[in-house]
Amino acid sequence: MSLRVAVQMDPLESINIVGDSSFALMLSAQARGHELFHYDVGDLTLDADDRLIAHARPVRVQPVSGDHFSVGEPRRLDLGRDIDVVLMRQDPPFHMGYITATHLLERIADETLVVNNPVSVRNAPEKVMVLDYRQFMPPTLVTRSVDEVRAFQRQQGSVVVKPIHGNGGKAIFRVPEGGDNLSALFEVFNQTWPEPHMVQPFLPEVADGDKRIVLVDGEVAGAINRKPGEGEFRSNLAVGGSAEATTLTPREEEICAAMGPRLKELGLIFVGIDVIGGKWLTEINVTSPTGIVAIDRFNGTDTAARIWDAIEERVGR
Repeated sequence: MSLRVAVQMDPLESINIVGDSSFALMLSAQARGHELFHYDVGDLTLDADDRLIAHARPVRVQPVSGDHFSVGEPRRLDLGRDIDVVLMRQDPPFHMGYITATHLLERIADETLVVNNPVSVRNAPEKVMVLDYRQFMPPTLVTRSVDEVRAFQRQQGSVVVKPIHGNGGKAIFRVPEGGDNLSALFEVFNQTWPEPHMVQPFLPEVADGDKRIVLVDGEVAGAINRKPGEGEFRSNLAVGGSAEATTLTPREEEICAAMGPRLKELGLIFVGIDVIGGKWLTEINVTSPTGIVAIDRFNGTDTAARIWDAIEERVGR
């Protein structure tokens, strides 16, 4: 099966190919004989005939840092008629621009497979969908009220405050039990974001790492443990964390089994979940999950190939 694949992502010039999951997916697709095109989300046009158009460039990729891609002349592609698969891989933040792109891509759902399903992505931002699985989460507050947070802190002690639509470990703050800076922090958060914010107890187990588990079509494909860098409590690789090999605890296997069938049903083929301390679910990442390069390096697996197997099976159906 040879497919025409359009990849909606950030500029190829800006990626670090050493650990970039989107690049790994492109390499894997190319190895299978699929034809690749690249476009930026800003290149989408819904024309007067209700056709979704992208001005995309044919692209070839290779695992050579600094010389990792070559492109042809831009083409005007009808994403419904000219393309078999769209990979929606631009990085969050999850804002109105992101949401609007999912509405546009939804319009080709009966013609082209979009991965992940844009309707499900729109309905499942990382720190919102996870609330459906509170039985696996630490106590969690979603609010703009500093008074509610103070009451929560009296029960929980030191807390972590984060924007509900943040990504990559950005703007996550630990507030100690005394809470001296809480009012000032909430002033900044409330001025910066119109949404409520997420507040959870600080989990000391984070010092031992934050586990990223990747699920492909609802099944566990592998995991890595991300350790915080020196002087940090955040373990995201984007903010200096480091990866190490790991296996799943029985509790983590229970979490994956609980959500796997639903992820598959929703068309969320490539998902990354985050678990702290072997038991505390904190996020479900569906917008542009990462981690497969590190997982494959430690485990000798080929997660990108597994994702393409799932995609090709769906296209075949």
